[in-house]
Amino acid sequence: MTKTLTTVVIDSAEPLALAKFYQAVTGWELASGTDDFASLTGGPVGLAFQYVPDYRAAGWPDQGKHIHLDFEVDDVAAAVRELEGAGATKPEFQPGGEDWTVLQDPEGHVFCLVPRG
Repeated sequence: MTKTLTTVVIDSAEPLALAKFYQAVTGWELASGTDDFASLTGGPVGLAFQYVPDYRAAGWPDQGKHIHLDFEVDDVAAAVRELEGAGATKPEFQPGGEDWTVLQDPEGHVFCLVPRG
């Protein structure tokens, strides 16, 4: 039996604010948004954010991180500047060399930018 991944759901302290950040990252549409749950549509899978009381992001670098997202971009340096302007931060520890760049969203979730091609 084939299974189809439809949505990735991320724990959050502020789902709507985090959804708006990832809306800026992806250009996808905000499908729903409340203090408890927010979601985006427009990509190959949905991206959603659910409220978790006392949410704490894993540290970076830290073996405790659970999941991260990768985004392909045409120009990594330009994407870093754009996303820092939207609220992302670039941690000092960058293990990817030229292969990828690690960023953290406003709540501390790790995601990577990968050069297209």
